[in-house]
Amino acid sequence: MVNLSELNVGRRGLLLGGLSAGVLGLAGCGGPAPKAAAGDESGELTVVTPIFEGNDGKQLLEKLMADFTKQHPKITVRADYTSYSKLNEKLTTSIVGGKPYDIMIMGAGWVPPFATKNVLMDLEMDKAKLAAQYNERVLSAGIYEDKVYGLPIMLDTRFGYYRKDFFEKAGLDPAKPPTSFAEMREFARKLTVRSGGKLTRAGLDILSLDIRQVFEPLMWAAGGELFTPDGKAAFNSAEGVAGLQFMADIILTDKSEDFGFSEPLAATGVPIVQGRAAMMLGHNNTWLEFEASNPKLITEDKVGFFVITDERPALLQGGSMATVAARTKLPNAAKALATYLASPEPALAACEQRGNVPAALSSADSAYVKGNEAVQFAVANLEYAYSEGGVPNWLDIRGDFKAAIESVLLGQTSAQKALDELATKADSKR
Repeated sequence: MVNLSELNVGRRGLLLGGLSAGVLGLAGCGGPAPKAAAGDESGELTVVTPIFEGNDGKQLLEKLMADFTKQHPKITVRADYTSYSKLNEKLTTSIVGGKPYDIMIMGAGWVPPFATKNVLMDLEMDKAKLAAQYNERVLSAGIYEDKVYGLPIMLDTRFGYYRKDFFEKAGLDPAKPPTSFAEMREFARKLTVRSGGKLTRAGLDILSLDIRQVFEPLMWAAGGELFTPDGKAAFNSAEGVAGLQFMADIILTDKSEDFGFSEPLAATGVPIVQGRAAMMLGHNNTWLEFEASNPKLITEDKVGFFVITDERPALLQGGSMATVAARTKLPNAAKALATYLASPEPALAACEQRGNVPAALSSADSAYVKGNEAVQFAVANLEYAYSEGGVPNWLDIRGDFKAAIESVLLGQTSAQKALDELATKADSKR
């Protein structure tokens, strides 16, 4: 697997390393785009995207590309579909091979690792004008060292879901979700159901979501941070340990969920939708699972939400950004396409297809937002949002969290030791 760090490019220029002349030339072309108009350029633009999944997503993107090429008849567009789990490898392989995609749709938090390698084009856009159009939380993810490298298409958030019907059966007030770690644990114990020792309903499901993205909002809620302002690991602080210890207590002490009870993207479905969990830490697009598999829970108002809270309220906010390769041969057409994908109407269609939160402020009053309660909840609570990543070495270390967290949830090591070792590894990759 190719790693972004193999590009071996310094923040202010190129370092000598075992790179081909083609890759060195690629990484060094981060200057301003030529001033020719987009309409004067002709040729093919390539796009790599981890969104627009499945047949519906592909059909939607094809429609959007057809609309774009009507406005730019000299341009054709070819899309390459992938997943976020494979995106980093696909991006870096294309870059090292000297043929980067013209448009790279990447996650919030991914811009610094690529911008610091001089791989992305400075879009030379007015930040004040953009701030009037987009949610500040996700707009900031596309800005690095005061330059705009990415335009926001959508937000995605992680917060708490709970079943009001199960709250009532357990003697809990369905109008009052948990407001602290202590209450989350207490409620989860009351809501857990076992039959003959076998777990049949988890009190709190923390395994249906990527466990790194469960740990992070718990850490933030405890008062912690991922990194210091100068980029050093901070997640092994007392607050970070408290967040990870909470996860361990849910499984090892309270027995409110068993390790292996669920897993992200499980083919068996989402436990809280099926009635196999009473609470969960989940993604805003879990709402689509309720709509598709158990819509009665929505019509009967049996689904509620909560912001993860302890020392402070916190939810995780990610997003998808449209970026342009520094070495694209069609810089102005590529910038036009990135701008188009991030504009309100195309972005809103992408959000609706995926169940995500629009980044454009003008979409807040759309029928889609008004008809999706999870999206409404996310929009109403974005003041409590925190984002992962944001440091140049993020893509080199994000995958290391899973094993470290799992070792704690399996009782193999302590939360402090696991995070200390992870922090040492992270700082060694700075």
